[in-house]
Formats: sequence, C-alpha cells, structure tokens
Amino acid sequence: MGSERGLVFRFKTPDAKRPFFLGIEKVNMTVRKLLLCVFSFALITATTFGADRVVYEGESGPGKGKHILFIASDHEYRGEETCPAIARILAKKYGFKCTILFGQTDEGVIKPGSSNIPGIEEIADADMLFLFLRFIKPDEAWMEHFEGYLKRGGPVIGLRTTTHAFNGIKGKYSFFNYNHGGEEFVGGFGRQVLGETWNPSLGAGHYGRNHTFATAMNTVPEQVAHPVMRGVESMHAMAGAYSARPMPGSVVLATNQVLASMEVGAEPLADKPPQPAAWVRTYSYQGGPEGRVFCSTQGASEDVLSEGVRRMIVNATMWCMGMENMIKPDLDVAFVGPYNPTTFSFKPSITDAKPSDILSFDSPILKP
Repeated sequence: MGSERGLVFRFKTPDAKRPFFLGIEKVNMTVRKLLLCVFSFALITATTFGADRVVYEGESGPGKGKHILFIASDHEYRGEETCPAIARILAKKYGFKCTILFGQTDEGVIKPGSSNIPGIEEIADADMLFLFLRFIKPDEAWMEHFEGYLKRGGPVIGLRTTTHAFNGIKGKYSFFNYNHGGEEFVGGFGRQVLGETWNPSLGAGHYGRNHTFATAMNTVPEQVAHPVMRGVESMHAMAGAYSARPMPGSVVLATNQVLASMEVGAEPLADKPPQPAAWVRTYSYQGGPEGRVFCSTQGASEDVLSEGVRRMIVNATMWCMGMENMIKPDLDVAFVGPYNPTTFSFKPSITDAKPSDILSFDSPILKP
C-alpha cells in the first residue's frame, strides 16, 4: 500500500494477530545488513580455504573441467617447488584446475615433510592425483579420504621419494607404510600402487653418490612411440639416480645413467649400468577399478629445469587421465612465472612461506 513515506510492506507477527508495518528505509537497512553478512561469510570462507592451499584455475584447453590434486610434502627434494611449477603449466596452458596441498605447521607455514596436510577433502573432486611425498604419517581421517580415491581407481603420478611416501602409520592404515611386510600389500602404497618402494637390499635405493653425481635419463628404444615419451629428447636430472625393480607388468619408459659429475653432458660412469627411472602401470586397489599410474625416481625441483624431464611429466599427466590423443611432440611446457628452484637438501630452503604467497601465476615459486 502507499503512504507518505513511500512503499510500505505489510507483515504478520508470529502470532498472526497483530499486523505491523515496515517502511522502505528499514527494509533497505535490513537488506544491507543481510548482504554484508553474506559477503563477510563468503570472504571468511574464501580466506580460510585459500590460505592453506593453492588453486590455479585454467581458463581454456583440453583440461578444462578436469581437476588435478597435487600433494607435496617431502623432506629433501623440494616437491613444494616442483608441484607448483608443473601445476601452473597444466592450468595456464592446458586449462586444468590444479589444487596444491602442502605439508604445513599448525600456523600454516609450509613445512616440507610435515604430515599435517590440510585440504585432503579436495580429493573427492579430483580426476587425477599428483604426489611428491616422503615418509609422512597422516591421521586415520586423512587416510580415509586418500583410500577412497584409490578405491575408485583414480589415476596417480608419483615422483622421486613417493615410492616411500608413508612411514610410521599405526593402526588401520599401517599397511600403507613403505616397509609393510604383509603378504597382501608387500612394500605398502609405493610398491603396490606405484610399482616400487624403498628397499636397498632388494635393489631399490640410491645408485651412485647423491649430491655428487647427476643423472642422465634415456628413453627405452622400444618405447619411443609411447605417448608419454612423445617429443621427449635430452633429459638431465640434478638429483642422484635410484636403482629400481618395478613390479611385474610395469612398462619401463626411461632408464637412468649415473654421470661423473653434476654437469650437463658429463661422462657416464661405466660401472653403473642403466636402471629403470620412469615407468607406467595400472593398479587395482582391493579388487576395485583399474587406474593408470606413472612413476619416476626423478623429479626434484632442479630436475624439472630440464625441458625433457618436464615434458615427460606433463605428457604422463595427460596419459594417466586417458588424454593421450592430446599429447603432441611440441606441447608448450615452458615455465609459467618465475621459477628459480633451490638445490635439494635436508635443510629446508624456506622457513616462513605460506601457500598464499604463490596464488598468482606471476608470483615467484617460494623464492625470488
């Protein structure tokens, strides 16, 4: 109805006996307060979830609509640098949504090797799991999310120390530990899903002197035509070589060669014959659907400075997701934004960085 004050709304009180009238000014004030509350809640929610993880949202490309979840927490090889570098390429150039979770302190500072990795609920929406882990022991609730992904046969990539991703887990998920000796899951997650664990006595350990000898990687001649190796040429990895004995049924795509120094093009050591360094396979967790896997014993932060190593990893991500028809020999695998990786070491290269420091495609990845 009309009035001297303009539009007036008629409402009934809760007891439906006495109507009351609310002027438009009061309605506007109420709406403004409501909108302010909604906006504040949205901002708080975005800040909460944006602070403990990184999301790179691709705009267009073959990966549009597909979600890759990266989890980085290793003590030595700078997975917290490798993962954002690869994620930016996949998001910016190929349209994937890439979420990165990090090992952290309780205060939200990135802590390589920490078992406190917030955001695992993102795995429910993931089409691909990209791991760079070492000897972590998450709690049971975290592991339930992780196991749920494996039960549906989701594709998995594991780099370097992810072969020994879990250690010290007690109780229900202790069989995920890298040294599990039970008959049904020997070698834990690494051996049974990725195809190898850490067991020097059985040929799975350091090969040559780490931090002294770098590694050349060479495509297995019979696998030159494999989609993962399309366009892959010279591969130089700064991290030392591992020896490996991948599970039966694994297809070895590349082998390593221990070099006499850390220099690109250094002479190979004649007494160190090539070992498997990258392979693909499928896994089935507890009899569930099959999922594709790519594993490489390389992948440290300085390893991906090599275009060949980087290309292999990008190709492998697409292959694992069944997108091999999208893999071209000349895919653009150039870095997105500044990338100045630190040399691998047990001494952390960062002590005060947070995920929020690298939310932009243009921000330096943890260090300028």
